[in-house]
Amino acid sequence: MRFSIAALFLLLIFACEAPHSPPPSAPASGKATSHWRGLAIRPESRCAPYNRRDYRYPQSVERAIIKELGGLYSPYTGNHFSSARETDIEHIVALSEAHDSGLCAASDAIRRAFAADLLNLTLASPQVNRCDRGGKCAQDAAEWLPPHNQCWFAGRVVAVRRKYQLTIDRREADALERVLATCNSTAMIGPTDLVAQTAPLEQPAGDPLALWDDNRNGRITCEEARRHGIAPVERTHPAYPFMRDGDGDGVVCE
Repeated sequence: MRFSIAALFLLLIFACEAPHSPPPSAPASGKATSHWRGLAIRPESRCAPYNRRDYRYPQSVERAIIKELGGLYSPYTGNHFSSARETDIEHIVALSEAHDSGLCAASDAIRRAFAADLLNLTLASPQVNRCDRGGKCAQDAAEWLPPHNQCWFAGRVVAVRRKYQLTIDRREADALERVLATCNSTAMIGPTDLVAQTAPLEQPAGDPLALWDDNRNGRITCEEARRHGIAPVERTHPAYPFMRDGDGDGVVCE
């Protein structure tokens, strides 16, 4: 009799608790995350406060950037610079953007590695780069694209995000897809390639600096261009690589 009462008690307990257990086939989480070109598509999320000091990098990295680019050159605009003082170190995927795309949960070591990674670094003029100059600032590809080398830029954004397993939001993925769908290559058009592709036959022959650089300082100013009757100077003109195109629209001294 004791055995029967105990068995009945256990059966009653099991009958009360069993219906509350999840079925074996129930998923462990909600909807599956969608993906684009190997990247998880999710809204940006700041899981920890952003502090620029967490993303420190040595200034010496600038020399490595210049070596990789083949000179003082900005892929964003195709501009050449006469001095590193005219350039900023630019993060292709902005530091705060990366923070909100997954690095907010990363270690300090990974954040510093990201900040100094040449895959994500290039040169840009302050006008193109800085927030207070109306430049790229911390915007992503849905909000800003370079006027030059867009295929290279889009390819780098994808490569950097993949390397650090960063997420991407839907608007940026769509913007990058529109660019990449038109690209035959994501290779950078560099300083030598640019000159070879854009030097027109009808322009005067000879060294542009010898022709129009009256001050012999390695740069051609708008004053010099107007003096020689070549202003406005478009991107296809041989003088253009030796001038500063502050707004990156491909025309100087307009």
